[in-house]
Amino acid sequence: MTKSDLKPTCVFEQFARINEIPRPSKREEKMIEYLRNWGESHNLDTQVDKTGNVIIRKAATPGYENRKTVILQSHMDMVCDKLVDVEFDFDNDAIQTYIDGEWLTAKGTTLGADDGIGCAIELAILDSNDIEHGPIECVFTRDEETQLTGASGMEAGFMTGDMLINLDSEDEGQIFVSCAGGRSTFATFNFCREAAPAGFFFLEGSIKGLTGGHSGDDIDKKRANAIKILARFIYAEMQKMDVRVAQFNSGKMHNAIPRDGKFVIAVPASEKETVRVDWNVFISEVEEEYHVTDTGMVASMQSADSQTVLPEDVAGRFVRALQAVDNGVFAICQDEALANMVETSSNIASIVTEDDKIKVVASQRSNVMSNLDNQCNTIKALFELAGAEVEQNDGYPAWKMNPNSELTKTVVATYKRLFGKEPIVRGIHAGLECGLFSERYPQLDMVSFGPTLRYVHTPEERIHIPTVQMVWDHLLAILKEVPVK
Repeated sequence: MTKSDLKPTCVFEQFARINEIPRPSKREEKMIEYLRNWGESHNLDTQVDKTGNVIIRKAATPGYENRKTVILQSHMDMVCDKLVDVEFDFDNDAIQTYIDGEWLTAKGTTLGADDGIGCAIELAILDSNDIEHGPIECVFTRDEETQLTGASGMEAGFMTGDMLINLDSEDEGQIFVSCAGGRSTFATFNFCREAAPAGFFFLEGSIKGLTGGHSGDDIDKKRANAIKILARFIYAEMQKMDVRVAQFNSGKMHNAIPRDGKFVIAVPASEKETVRVDWNVFISEVEEEYHVTDTGMVASMQSADSQTVLPEDVAGRFVRALQAVDNGVFAICQDEALANMVETSSNIASIVTEDDKIKVVASQRSNVMSNLDNQCNTIKALFELAGAEVEQNDGYPAWKMNPNSELTKTVVATYKRLFGKEPIVRGIHAGLECGLFSERYPQLDMVSFGPTLRYVHTPEERIHIPTVQMVWDHLLAILKEVPVK
């Protein structure tokens, strides 16, 4: 298969153009301008609100003027991550894609299908002249991946439609009708560096090649977390000998399971070979633990340059906190309609060491807001006990399932007719902008679906090509059967 064989052509052509446009979260100005110019050049009603969200409206085709207005919605930003040995400037370079069997992926970087493919589907709809549909509003929000800035800052009345289809889901054949709410916890350990004790030897331990993934949708897949692995080793060594910490860095984004990281520690020179042996044994055990999910794990330990270290007390409290902090699934949904879905979780996401502080970010999620509060308080209390300064953001709300959704009935019926099987109607543990929309536009009837993506938020991100055609066909059938007002 070559790129000229990608179907539907209209969607993949739009996706290719989008991937030429740099659009990191919070730096989407080039994409906003592209969408504005695109809409205006097609003589479509195009608006940009003060937050940077873009809406492009298209009138109904003849005979469909009395249908309810459908909002198609995607986010324009992308998570920017790359392999450590790849040179790439996300502010200026175009994403380079290639075909791997039935999958489209990128060369050493995130692909941007989350949610560039949703944007491409919207533009293909707007660009068409042979699709039957009622009034359409295509909405492109900014900064979904870091703070949901676009959805939370959307002006009142910006969207005027009756039904909303969010095109930001990652499993074809699954119709999402609920999502988790989320919040992040920021813990800072402050200190004044000091010299390591005389006769101490410095070692650097590192791990890379973990699978990683989305901290919501992939949190139940038992994938290794680089931070937790590195912290486990340091904690265990601290039980045996005097260990001083100089550096600990891992993870990049609040919504991703960290795939790589490294530490620099100092130990008595007489113990350095013991530490090396312990490291080899430890890594062997960890590889066995994750022999299914993280087969690409690569670990190393080597000598490091002498440097200043954290005070012993601060390092001890920091490492004990990382050893103890909740990470992974905390609770499973009790609601029968959402059976087996993760309800509440937490992910220790990133650590950055600076000259006089270490910054830790952890992300909590739940589709039950009281349990989200409890999980956030649990993480906050632990870091407070460890002596860190702790702050939490406002986060975003959960989206509750509407059991009487007219749109859901239309989506399910058209899917069954097209593909001869029942779609899975479920919730998702990831956060969707639908949660904020449900607060701001309580009358909106909403669903979310999309083609199959894998390894989002990582350089292994890929999209299953055949499912793009399936989603396209399904969406056209839905637009044709939208109920009358």
